[in-house]
Amino acid sequence: MAMPASFDHKSTVDEIRARFDADVERFSNLQTGQSATIDAPLAMELITRAALACTDPIRRVLDIGCGAGNNTLKLLECAGDFDCDLVDLSRPMLERAQERVRSATSGTVRVFQGDFRGIELPEQGYDVILAAAVLHHLRDDRDWETAFGKIYSLTAPGGSVWITDLVSQETAPVQQMMQQRYHDYLCALGGEAYKDQVVAYIEKEDTPRPVTWQLDLLRRVGFRQVELLHKNSCFAAFGAVKGA
Repeated sequence: MAMPASFDHKSTVDEIRARFDADVERFSNLQTGQSATIDAPLAMELITRAALACTDPIRRVLDIGCGAGNNTLKLLECAGDFDCDLVDLSRPMLERAQERVRSATSGTVRVFQGDFRGIELPEQGYDVILAAAVLHHLRDDRDWETAFGKIYSLTAPGGSVWITDLVSQETAPVQQMMQQRYHDYLCALGGEAYKDQVVAYIEKEDTPRPVTWQLDLLRRVGFRQVELLHKNSCFAAFGAVKGA
């Protein structure tokens, strides 16, 4: 999971969309989250509780890369009704998320298909922004800076953003160690063939960055406070709060 010298071999946006179009059921389990993600239920719980602790009231939420809606549903369980905008590349994912979220809130639910960087969304319009297992699809520094800058611009004063994601490490020896730990986890979960399958699609689709680098970037784009909630191997839960 080290940074590649070139991104030419990586999946295009259309290829990523196609894979998720065919994978809705796997992302529709609120209790377990994604099994290939270490500590997925804990990470979801932590970003939910952090959003509640840092942002009151929660009136409007943006879920970037919402998948089947798990993270918004978890927040609704704890925060009560709010309006929410759901964004995803995959139309089948959005349809499932819309159905599930509308059944859980009396608030307004809007859906947007596409890359959130190119979608017109309300400036400073969201009390909470969620981004779970999505930002690792960003590629070069400009992609990351544009995405984090837009997240800052969309966050309301006093609002917060909470991220769970695959991350890399800053040093090669630690990267190798953490990568081996993750491979061992995948083997224990589903065997060698399952491990090879997951590793292959990470190599094809993903370009994670260190959580330390992302926390620094959150500060650089304007967030006044950042928090690392949890890190285990190559997965982390973290976020930031915008000044009032």
